Amino acid sequence: FAIFARSWIRMASVKEQFLSVFPELIDEIVAPDRDEPSVAKHILEAIKHLEKVLEYNVKGGKLNRGLAVLATVQCLAPNKAPTAKQQRQAMVLGWCVELLQACFLVADDIMDHSETRRGQPCWYKKEEIGLIAINDAFLIKSTVYILLKKYFSDEACYTQLVELFLKVTYQTELGQCLDLLSAPTDRIDLDKFTLQKYQSIVIYKTAFYSFYLPVALAMHMMGFGSEANLKVADAILLPMGEFFQVQDDYLDCFGDPSVTGKVGTDIEDNKCSWLVVQALAKVTPEQRQILQENYARQDSACVSKVKSLFTDLNLKQTFLDFEDETFIKLKELINQQHALPDEIFTSFLEKIFKRNK
Repeated sequence: FAIFARSWIRMASVKEQFLSVFPELIDEIVAPDRDEPSVAKHILEAIKHLEKVLEYNVKGGKLNRGLAVLATVQCLAPNKAPTAKQQRQAMVLGWCVELLQACFLVADDIMDHSETRRGQPCWYKKEEIGLIAINDAFLIKSTVYILLKKYFSDEACYTQLVELFLKVTYQTELGQCLDLLSAPTDRIDLDKFTLQKYQSIVIYKTAFYSFYLPVALAMHMMGFGSEANLKVADAILLPMGEFFQVQDDYLDCFGDPSVTGKVGTDIEDNKCSWLVVQALAKVTPEQRQILQENYARQDSACVSKVKSLFTDLNLKQTFLDFEDETFIKLKELINQQHALPDEIFTSFLEKIFKRNK
């Protein structure tokens, strides 16, 4: 217990340090335009708006992606003791990942017609915001490259970092595109909900930026970004990202909104989720008809019928079995590789295993 307590204190301390850096970074993002005499005074209104955008949308999550950059840098540093400069750069990269995440979430909430995010109204749902949130998502993404230039333009890894952010952003946008194309608002086609399509969506939409990106950034920064090392990370982190999204799909349906911070809408939104894919593999013709008649309906009674069907098909137990089996498989993958410290991957896995939000 004492060991656990010391570990928890260290993690809490790192998170507090990470959070303490954020106001400084916001100031560094806006200061060049805010303090430049030649900038038109009216642009200050937009700059103040950007500060509000960042404060509202970036800080409220679990910060696992950003903190993963710090943890990976520490694992790769000699004697697990990064220099003060490396610690600062790791925090900047961590916040760059969180900024990218915020950009995706602001846009995703609009596209999914979501109501809440992280226990508060979605940004676009605020009365004075509305569809201004679309441009706000663009602004958030631009701040990533402002910070990269400030902190890494003189580093050998700068080009690799920029290219990695561009590549992963593109991959995530492709995944989001496939997700939306698979969930038209005017019709339902259950035949489109296959496991293969689901895996393509989640690997592109979630796994690349949530799992591979934080670790790969740290690897490039610390000089471990060889093609062979990146392949090792890819082989473990993409299945882990798929596992994470399966958990998200389960919590969207069966999670407690007071814990998850959001009200799930996958059923109403006609999403190709893990639960509906599993259901289609088990249903009788009569049960499939229930899905056909009630899935993708903006009606609480229809949503309840779908959830009841999922319960009748024992999908809760199917998920629990999947979670345990996947944990074992991922541990095996981690143990089979010897190129990188196991802790890089096990710390990720332990954070998400049996999570409830």
